[in-house]
Amino acid sequence: MIKVWDYKKEYENMREEILDAVDSVFKGGTLVFGPRVEEFEDKFSSYQDSKFGIGVGNCTDALYIVMKALGIGKGHEIITVSNTAVPTCTAIAMTGAIPVFVDIDEYSLMDVTKIEEKITSKTKAILPVHLFGQMCDMDVIMDIAKKYDLKVIEDCAQSHGATYKGQKAGSIGDAGCFSFYPTKIFGAYGDGGFITTNSEELYDKMNRQRFFGMERKKMSSGHWNGKYYAIEHGPDTSNSRLDEVHSAILLKKLNYIEEWIDRRREIAKRYDKELQGILELPTEAEYNKHAYYIYVVAHKDRDEILKKLAEKDIHLNISYPWPVHTMMGYEYLGWNEGDLPITERRANEIFSLPMYPTLTDDEQTKVINVLKEMLS
Repeated sequence: MIKVWDYKKEYENMREEILDAVDSVFKGGTLVFGPRVEEFEDKFSSYQDSKFGIGVGNCTDALYIVMKALGIGKGHEIITVSNTAVPTCTAIAMTGAIPVFVDIDEYSLMDVTKIEEKITSKTKAILPVHLFGQMCDMDVIMDIAKKYDLKVIEDCAQSHGATYKGQKAGSIGDAGCFSFYPTKIFGAYGDGGFITTNSEELYDKMNRQRFFGMERKKMSSGHWNGKYYAIEHGPDTSNSRLDEVHSAILLKKLNYIEEWIDRRREIAKRYDKELQGILELPTEAEYNKHAYYIYVVAHKDRDEILKKLAEKDIHLNISYPWPVHTMMGYEYLGWNEGDLPITERRANEIFSLPMYPTLTDDEQTKVINVLKEMLS
């Protein structure tokens, strides 16, 4: 069986390192807010070219914590896209704010030419989603944000290691939010998330808000003189922590992230060469280094193709088949089918080919040959 994603070969390759990391945590006596979390926060934020980093429970929490720290709440509007994972909009809704969608461009990314027409007196931030492994046109977004005095929150859940004009995801806006969900470019073996920022003031506030409004560095000294002193009220998601075990595992995996991204780009390059003219293939913007979280193709007969591939024991998926604005849970926003034509057309045609570093050449050859036989 060939799946769109598989972690088992990676685990076998790293088994001794991972078990050693886990064992060292259990022997060390600290499971939460310990030395591995602090080391990982330093190293991953540095890898993403950001001054500060905060480990949290998941990327949804990361987005929510950032928005609350920026003062976003009821009555505000956040400009984003509809072709994203639901959590992007969940986090916005959790604050009481409203997601306002723009359509996408030829890279399946936020169409930056459509942002300004959506700005109102209620707009407080732009939330670009760096989808599938490459980044939105951040220069334009930052210029618009400066012009209208808006915040910029980068959704980097799918873009670890990706760059825009040499700048890493999460290092350009006010903050970047990452996911360590297992399928990601840089994934854990469970949930995990991260926030990057270059603002010390914002970092301090978010660091408190992910832990009941407490400030760890002041919990045992100064006039607070002890633990469990809340400097401010924490938001609803006020206990969101990346644990020691996953931090230890991610520290081991961080040593390989560039090697893994190189392998993803190698796999993508071969798909590009072999499937040209057979499927609509992804394109890499000239200003980007695409990290290829997933390799997304398109075809008008998508559903039939997936069915026939499954018969050949090749099991793929769709990211994402339903734009958020078409979902029942977001009917209250008042959007209709047809409002975002490019987003909607793409959702009906896209699917993902197998993409992960341990995909073998033989496995990729089988996928390519079956598609060629089916579509040529």
